[in-house]
Amino acid sequence: MQVTGKVVVVTGGANGIGKALCEAFHKAGAAKVVVADMDAANARAVAAMVDGAAFRCDVAQEKEIAHVIEETERQFGPIELFCSNAGIGGGFDPMSVNAGGASDEPWQRSWAIHVMAHVYAARHLVPRMKARGGGYFLNTISAAGLLSQVGSPAYSTTKHAAVGFAENLAISHKADNIKVSILCPQGVDTNMLRSIPKGPQSGDGDLTPEQVASDVLAGLAQETFLILPHPQVLGYMRKKTENYDRWIGGMAKIQAKMREEFGK
Repeated sequence: MQVTGKVVVVTGGANGIGKALCEAFHKAGAAKVVVADMDAANARAVAAMVDGAAFRCDVAQEKEIAHVIEETERQFGPIELFCSNAGIGGGFDPMSVNAGGASDEPWQRSWAIHVMAHVYAARHLVPRMKARGGGYFLNTISAAGLLSQVGSPAYSTTKHAAVGFAENLAISHKADNIKVSILCPQGVDTNMLRSIPKGPQSGDGDLTPEQVASDVLAGLAQETFLILPHPQVLGYMRKKTENYDRWIGGMAKIQAKMREEFGK
């Protein structure tokens, strides 16, 4: 897929990877880039930079995603690429004594943003895309959805679920010419990364959002399902599936070291 001449929506577009995606799509010739974010002021600022449009949107609310889709298509035409990019880094606690946590709140919030936001986008866009012969979803997930995330069971679990939904979306609608890519980086130098404890996600170096956006353009051009800005992740996935017990043991050692460092 080439974004030239296309209408593109980016959730979480006011900062970080989302902002870089908006800038990259604009430079690549997108007809209109729609910036959707809870941070309305920064969403408007990014939209102004890319000659786009901005909507305040809490992706945890189905009606707000539906509104963005409806208004975008009414004002600018069919959405040909929808980027479910919004995410949160909540629930990180390397010193937690129970993977189940003490409260439902971080689980529910992570589930709403990392999983249901993707479901809502598909629920409201798939019928439109089918009617016009196709479309494209780019879901920003994380290498944590392929591997794990020590220090945050809620983040790891919901990112795995996001991968599972994207796989099913691609399988279910391949015959409808609806394509799906998932973006799964490790550490990216964003406000979210800086808000959580340093951990193995930065072990192979933190990329800039602009580097990640460049990888996205390349991945979309190839229409590849899995976009890995950190290519090392593919090797880690293979090691995980080759010997799950060894992999869990290795991850437990990483967590122990992280707890030791965090507790100092």
